[in-house]
Amino acid sequence: MTQHTDNPLAALPIMREVPQQIYPESALYVVATPIGNAGDITLRAINVLSIADAIACEDTRNTAHLLTRYGLSKELIAAHEHNEREVATRLIARLRAGQRIALVSDAGTPAVSDPGARIVDAVREAGLRVLPLPGASAAVSALSASGLVNDHFYFAGFLPSRTKQRESALAALRGMAATLVFYEAPHRITETVDAIAAAFEPTRQIVFARELTKLFEEIHRCTLQDAAAWLAADAHRQKGEYVILVSGAPVANDVDDAEAERILAILLEECSVKQAAALAARITGLKKNALYERALQMKGQ
Repeated sequence: MTQHTDNPLAALPIMREVPQQIYPESALYVVATPIGNAGDITLRAINVLSIADAIACEDTRNTAHLLTRYGLSKELIAAHEHNEREVATRLIARLRAGQRIALVSDAGTPAVSDPGARIVDAVREAGLRVLPLPGASAAVSALSASGLVNDHFYFAGFLPSRTKQRESALAALRGMAATLVFYEAPHRITETVDAIAAAFEPTRQIVFARELTKLFEEIHRCTLQDAAAWLAADAHRQKGEYVILVSGAPVANDVDDAEAERILAILLEECSVKQAAALAARITGLKKNALYERALQMKGQ
């Protein structure tokens, strides 16, 4: 039996097209890297990393290991939260000299709950180009597999570590109708979930997305009132990086709107239930059917 060892991707036209695309000099390339599985990198990202004059990265050891997996070796510049402004000055000088610089974080998209935002800001303030290369994102990956149906989401990132500050942050989010997205480290997952459960309604849905794209990936959805028990049921759930999704605040029932009821009460003095509901819908913008049902209740029908 003959085994075919040739890489089928090598024959694809796109493999020839990517290197021929335009990659301007004097530009900072913000490159998304895998959040776990090394296969989750774009062809364009690999090409930019291969032609970059240097790579600014959160941890040079992690990035060196990643580059080795793709057969690459580049000058690496440590760019973490403690030296971003200083590094930005050095990078701007190199960009003005016509170099291409890639910016990466340890995993995912730089400058999103990761170092890089200050560098991007400084480069843009200097009038130089910043080009994003889209790719892996833990937040979007978790949302796509959550099954939470909502057209909106709010990325909250990491909550404050101090109790009072965390409580204040959660209180400010309590009324938000969008799906809430949090990042959390394993050593804080239990206290964070306890804080969320204390701040929000127990019937809200929570999604735990742990170790996304990695060997022990786990995605679990339950109500907030069951969240602590799920975490405690397996010691392994205290390990790995988390994305936590929480369903948004329950949308108030249209027919409970106090102003709508006031308008209905006035209209019902002069109109039929059907007419009152139709007029109230035009005035308030609420659903006519819901207002009709409420009007029937108010008339005792």
